[in-house]
Amino acid sequence: MRRVTDRGDVPPEILGELRPACLGLPEAYEEPAWVGTRWRIRKRTFAHVLTVDPDHQAAYARAVASDEPICVLTFRSPGDEIAGLLAGGHPFYKADWGTDVVVMVLDDGVDWAEVGELLTESYRVLAPKKLAALVDRPAGPPPR
Repeated sequence: MRRVTDRGDVPPEILGELRPACLGLPEAYEEPAWVGTRWRIRKRTFAHVLTVDPDHQAAYARAVASDEPICVLTFRSPGDEIAGLLAGGHPFYKADWGTDVVVMVLDDGVDWAEVGELLTESYRVLAPKKLAALVDRPAGPPPR
């Protein structure tokens, strides 16, 4: 398991993968979240990464059914794509909140190209239309 030092800390190698994908989107910015790190467009969060401690983030722990600390990413997904993501099970889970929020476990088998596409689509869900139009829409859900 990756070493973390504080509740919600995210391993630097994971942040190193997520930052270019998120910060490369128009007007996107990064900030500390209540726990972990989040990326926003205007004041709307399109991605949030944290290490879930089941004793402190029970909603996430329920979503991923883990009693061990685990790094997760939450993002928005268009309604027509959520069912496809969730149908495959791990690493995707439905969040306990929001109709369009998906939780993804970031484990050793993560496909960073797929994560980049999911983050772009999440941005497009929340960004103002003029900004969303500046970003190419991903071709669709990557093959699983």
